[in-house]
Amino acid sequence: MCPHALIPYKPKNPKTRLSAILSQEEREAFAFAMLEDVVAAVKDANCSPVIVGTELFDSEMVQVTITDADLNKSLNEILPTTEQNILIIMADLPLADEAAIRRVISTSADMAIVPGRGGGTNAIFVKEPGKFHVDYYGASFTKHLAIAKEAGLSVEVIDSFRLHTDIDEDDDLVELLLHGTGKSRAFLEEHGFELETETGRVRVIRKQ
Repeated sequence: MCPHALIPYKPKNPKTRLSAILSQEEREAFAFAMLEDVVAAVKDANCSPVIVGTELFDSEMVQVTITDADLNKSLNEILPTTEQNILIIMADLPLADEAAIRRVISTSADMAIVPGRGGGTNAIFVKEPGKFHVDYYGASFTKHLAIAKEAGLSVEVIDSFRLHTDIDEDDDLVELLLHGTGKSRAFLEEHGFELETETGRVRVIRKQ
């Protein structure tokens, strides 16, 4: 069992790279729908979700508020105080499911890391949080491998389509409409998004 799953989340003006197709209000609603999908997957895997938010928002979910919006500082204050296994998973992984999360938290290594696209880190599971610290932004995946090596922690790198697929760009919505089953896919469909294949390449369009 994974007792706690920390989920970084930005409730105000998130996903700015989707601004061309979604208004700020829509982006906030879409980001929350993705968060709900991640929380559901975390709970299905018997983990306890804790939202690490840039500010307090209206929700019954357990929250830790980052007053200065510094993700690294906030997480690194939490990790040394945690004696049990801990999972850190991003809030923009709407394809996450129970099986993918269980694969991460069942590692036989000291840690498991799921890389994101472009050198990022989408999920980290660590059995001894006090020996590890995070360093997000930039090429965080290689930085996290180096931190683990310096701490003497063995690492399993998990290759997972469902946890590798984060949603940042317009093209990412294709994967969500193809493979998603949760609230974030429903949000897109309710707001007129659909797949278009007539050009020979699958893309997302929004009906007027």
